[in-house]
Amino acid sequence: MRIISGKYKGRHFDVPRNFKARPTTDFAKENLFNILSNFIDFDETAALDLFAGTGSISLELLSRGCKEVTSVEMDALHFSHLRKCSASLGDPNWHMVRDDVFRFIKRCSASYGLIFADPPYALKELGSIPDLILACSMLGNDGILVFEHGKDYDFSEHPNFLRHVSYGSVNFTFFSKEKQ
Repeated sequence: MRIISGKYKGRHFDVPRNFKARPTTDFAKENLFNILSNFIDFDETAALDLFAGTGSISLELLSRGCKEVTSVEMDALHFSHLRKCSASLGDPNWHMVRDDVFRFIKRCSASYGLIFADPPYALKELGSIPDLILACSMLGNDGILVFEHGKDYDFSEHPNFLRHVSYGSVNFTFFSKEKQ
């Protein structure tokens, strides 16, 4: 897994073979960040990475200058990997939380300009996650929620739908608090 752009561009992190999480492909990640650069100013943004897995998105957000990145991951092996990446990087703006995402959403009092959520595609509650996030105050008024999911989901009729893009089997749906 590598960081594509920014101050840590080119840094590589090995993902253990026994990981259940799959890193977002470089092609999809690069295109995602090209789109995001039209919506947000990374230097002014606090970001939240839900279901952080390998940390690929968190690392890219840090590299591009987000003022704060919080990664939430429940799996012990994945969380340990995130800690190793954090220690290697030494970036004080990266905060990690080992917790169940659904519990975290209910308790969270912080507000973020960007929330990225990449739940396991087989998660039975997957379709409800955007509504859970949008119903609370986690996403700032001008914030963007990016939801990664499989091809079986279509959120285009959602009242907060902003945009959908797909790169092979990777689908990103963008939501905002306010229609833009």
